[in-house]
Amino acid sequence: MSTAHTTTSALSALTALSPLDGRYAARVAALRPLMSEFGLMHRRVQVEVEWFIALSDAGFTEFKPLSAAARERLRARVQGFSEADAQAIKDIERTTNHDVKAVEYWLKGNDPLRVPGVFAGQPELQAAGEFVHFACTSEDINNTSHALMLQAARSQVLLPGIDGVVTQLRELAHSLADVPMLSRTHGQTATPTTVGKELANVVARLDTARARIASVPLLAKMNGAVGNYNAHLAAYPAHDWEAFSRRVVEQQLGLHFNPYTIQIEPHDCMAELFDAVTRCNTILVDLSRDLWGYISLGYFKQRLKAGEVGSSTMPHKVNPIDFENAEGNFGLANALLTHLSQKLPISRWQRDLTDSTVLRNMGVALGYAVLGHASLARGLGKLEVNRAALAADLDGAWEVMAEAVQTVMRRHGLPEPYEQLKAFTRGLPVTRELMLGFIDGLALPTDEKTRLLAMTPASYTGLAEALARRI
Repeated sequence: MSTAHTTTSALSALTALSPLDGRYAARVAALRPLMSEFGLMHRRVQVEVEWFIALSDAGFTEFKPLSAAARERLRARVQGFSEADAQAIKDIERTTNHDVKAVEYWLKGNDPLRVPGVFAGQPELQAAGEFVHFACTSEDINNTSHALMLQAARSQVLLPGIDGVVTQLRELAHSLADVPMLSRTHGQTATPTTVGKELANVVARLDTARARIASVPLLAKMNGAVGNYNAHLAAYPAHDWEAFSRRVVEQQLGLHFNPYTIQIEPHDCMAELFDAVTRCNTILVDLSRDLWGYISLGYFKQRLKAGEVGSSTMPHKVNPIDFENAEGNFGLANALLTHLSQKLPISRWQRDLTDSTVLRNMGVALGYAVLGHASLARGLGKLEVNRAALAADLDGAWEVMAEAVQTVMRRHGLPEPYEQLKAFTRGLPVTRELMLGFIDGLALPTDEKTRLLAMTPASYTGLAEALARRI
């Protein structure tokens, strides 16, 4: 028996191997120009241009300072870097079989490859063509490019995504600050809280996680083949290359300078960043699971979307799919980010190439985190609190008042308060009438007894409301 196979060659949303470029392409579109191969080429061009301009200002007899027009032309090509430019570099790479060398040739042109180059028709630039990529190893260009990619992705996509979720949660925490809710420690009925306070807890955690992501310094180096400026000093032995490199990295590229490296910048800062993102994602997994559970308990309803189907066979269902999708995608992100953070700081001797192929998946790892943010934001936007269900749950759990009662008994020196309440409530049905009857029989001061008798599970929420409003 033979099986027919359909073959396709054109890449589309339906044929993409990764769902980030297929089913979910629109939701991660903001990340694509920053973390794709196009984004890497763009940053390589930026680094090569800034190094070239800096060399012209170094005071070398052979390379005079570039004119304002030449600088403007070069930086305009960086600013306007296009897919056509990236494709031209890719075409050159077919011959060079070296991606960074292809960028060099695209900039200055190379007759054997018949590449016109950015320098074409510019005598001033062409005369200094051999100072493109001068004394650089490929990793001088790559490590700075990767840092610039991450810097842009963090500031333009990742942090705004986190901020969007935090804003939604903070608004919900404030609006639901006074809505009482039965807690579920160990899955069992427990001391009441408020819906807003539980969301405020997450906001507080995310504020800390976000600050850690934002504060990770992105390091870069431009110090040659093994980090010692060997070629630089061979050409210009009197020049202060370390100070020069620091100026390019810090002042022209806006990164943090690492003075001690092998051929590669050791990626410790990347590991720190990816670990920080992982911790944030883990908090969001925790939130997604809790909200899924609260929806299951009926504490939240979900706004309906016209035409949406919850189940192919059960017409009544409105599934919490956004929180399930968020959880799944944060899990994928964390699996990749964890591998990146554990693998990237390891390099055999002065350099091996295992980091190169792994680094090409940074965008995939961050893409799943961005997808998780989008799913979670969509789910939060659908939530409607079910006050009736919350109230009914509280009214059916008068046993939670045992904590309050035994604590007041302790204050007034009544005998074995914990043991009395344990015998009265543990594993037994406790109604409002039974609890009020127990309180009424206690030898407490009248004002204390009156205060306890007025308490209900719905009012026994401590500082929950105030804490929620303060976040």
